[in-house]
Amino acid sequence: MLRALLLASACLVAVPPSEARAQARATAEAPVITDVQVRGNQRIEADTVRSYMLLQAGDRFDEDRADRSLRTLFATGLFRDVRIGRIGASVVVEVAENPIVNRVAFEGNRRISDDVLRGEVQLRPRSVLTPALVQQDRQRILDIYARRGRFAAVVEPKIIELDQNRVDLVFEISEGDTALVARINFVGNTAFSERRLREVIATREDAFYRILSTSTAFDPDRLNFDRELLRRYYLRNGFADVEIGAATAELAPDRSGFFITFVVNEGPLYRFGEVNITSAFDNLDPESLRRFLSVGQGGFFDADAIERSAQALQNAANLRGFPFVEVEPRITRDREERLVNLEFALNQGNRAFVERIDISGNTRTLDRVVRREFRVAEGDAFNAAQIRRSRDRIRNLDFFTDVTIEPRPGSAPDRVILDTRLVERATGEVSIGGGFSTDAGFLLDFGLRERNLAGTGIDARLNATLAQRRSQLDLSITEPAFRDRNLALGADIFYVQRNLREIAGFDEQRIGFALRAGYEFNERLSQTWSYSLVSRRISDVEPDSSRFVQEQQGRTVLSQISQTLTYDVRDNPIDPRSGYVLRLGTDFAGLGGDVAYVRTRLDGALFLPLERLLGDPEYVLAVSGSVGVLNGIDRRRRDRIVDRFFLGGENLRGFASGGAGPRDLTTNDALGGRFLWTQSTELRFPLPLPSEVGLTGRAFVDVGGLSGTVRGPEVADDTSPRVGVGVGVSWRSPFGVINLDFGQAVVRRSYDETQVFRFGFGTRF
Repeated sequence: MLRALLLASACLVAVPPSEARAQARATAEAPVITDVQVRGNQRIEADTVRSYMLLQAGDRFDEDRADRSLRTLFATGLFRDVRIGRIGASVVVEVAENPIVNRVAFEGNRRISDDVLRGEVQLRPRSVLTPALVQQDRQRILDIYARRGRFAAVVEPKIIELDQNRVDLVFEISEGDTALVARINFVGNTAFSERRLREVIATREDAFYRILSTSTAFDPDRLNFDRELLRRYYLRNGFADVEIGAATAELAPDRSGFFITFVVNEGPLYRFGEVNITSAFDNLDPESLRRFLSVGQGGFFDADAIERSAQALQNAANLRGFPFVEVEPRITRDREERLVNLEFALNQGNRAFVERIDISGNTRTLDRVVRREFRVAEGDAFNAAQIRRSRDRIRNLDFFTDVTIEPRPGSAPDRVILDTRLVERATGEVSIGGGFSTDAGFLLDFGLRERNLAGTGIDARLNATLAQRRSQLDLSITEPAFRDRNLALGADIFYVQRNLREIAGFDEQRIGFALRAGYEFNERLSQTWSYSLVSRRISDVEPDSSRFVQEQQGRTVLSQISQTLTYDVRDNPIDPRSGYVLRLGTDFAGLGGDVAYVRTRLDGALFLPLERLLGDPEYVLAVSGSVGVLNGIDRRRRDRIVDRFFLGGENLRGFASGGAGPRDLTTNDALGGRFLWTQSTELRFPLPLPSEVGLTGRAFVDVGGLSGTVRGPEVADDTSPRVGVGVGVSWRSPFGVINLDFGQAVVRRSYDETQVFRFGFGTRF
């Protein structure tokens, strides 16, 4: 009540009674409006103008209401000028309409296309042009250029008047130079150097070797992403309390570059304390799942490892018959001891089932090609882990640029529809390549490939290679899922010509075909079978070659059944940094043909990341080994020299191809062997150069032995191991991967052939 009285008093003070009475008398004495006339309108109906008026026929004329009507008409954006007057008892409204946009054009824009700019501006043909909208669109264009680092851009809107109150709107653009990042600084970092942190973020400092990179352009949106990258890096390396402050960017006075500063509050370094697993399910023993954890007591805190462990526990529980389990990591900090105690709680999640899988966007690829990659089927329990795996498998097809799988409500509360949206990409390839390798010499390469033939997922390819010491022609076709089953079928037709005169004094020619079949036992274990029928010819044997080589001159037929069993747990098959792979291969020759043998080979490789130890993910220790055995099974159909193992080159650096192992001492020809073993230890490390250069260093020690060949007084068949050590560099150049190795044979026999320098180069475009 008191507040109402105060408000009333304020109103009385704001409008003195004398003025209020004067206004009331003026309104009472004003004439009654007989009509409202609208003049100057061309497109807009007069009734539309009157509808915005607060003065209508029959009202007494009021200056205040006339003024408010004027503001209302201006606020519509339809008019550039409005006047309200009175002629006798008539109110006259004179309007000048805003023009209509006939065309919106852009001039001077070379870096950003018209389509991009046109999609950002508000003004369109046939829309009403107002000065406010023009200025807003001008600012939008400036913002686009600013996001691309062009802060010196200038935009001038020009209006070209046409007949019928139409105009052309032209934005004249001076793009200016890109404002690059001149310097990136970090404040508060003690655990990691500025150089290391610069490698973590996506923004890069301007340098001559980054001339083709877009990461050097200043982008305010990218700074937020950089802050998140820094935060994740610290969380991955033990700093559970890290805080990344706002990044500040200062523009140089000449507007040519930015100086960026990140403020880091690292906090203390934590280790894991107690790590426990609890289960809300009676039949699920939590201790039986402990082996799936990627974290352990005493290890440094790692947020990524916690996430991986939670995912692994959920997957393991799903496979044990608990489809609706949810894993909740619970973290408790002990700041005094700098420990993080961790509990993984396995709880009951919401029960839901897959009602339907909808697929859209695959205009070329058949639905069944996509559906067979799903790890869940309609009617199965909703399993987030299997859905993520399904998405990854579809992406790995490399048929689509984008794959999203989003659940949406089904016909009932416990039903879910998986909405799968795809964006297809071109799957045909034409490749022309050239290069040089130590083994083959200069080479040319041509290939045709269609990875998704007629949308069926069939992979067909034709490849031809012409080199100084090796020429090859291959025609291959593979059906990865025959009749949508876990069965891959394929066929190959090939022709190979090899010049082995420097190794063993002869040329080899192979013509044949192979039939293949493969299947997966699970995500890691797979097996492939094949049958090959090959005509081999050993020709152009040099007159002074070994008698063991000369006696094998001629043509033979190989009929061979092979199998390869592979267990692969690497994180990446192309550039592995962790995990291991094992392969067991067996070749059985003798079902017809001129040779009969069993050849077995076991290969393995282990990759150990050294980021924890050395603070850089580029440090990787690779340990690999191989054992091969060739056993004859028919004295009348002995193996040929082209069936044996050779040592040196790729499998023993520091030695020439075929340079180690059994050899005819009179002719120095390599004869190959029937028992091979190799072991390689390689440390891959970053070079003191920015990562964009693409250079990676390595140091290696290779050990191997080869024995078991023909016997003769002139044959040296020493079973002692050979050792090669050296360093190498790999460059991921724009033209392909270039490998350079410098090796030294430190344990060798006097008749072995060594090779200090190995060079390999290849490219495709």
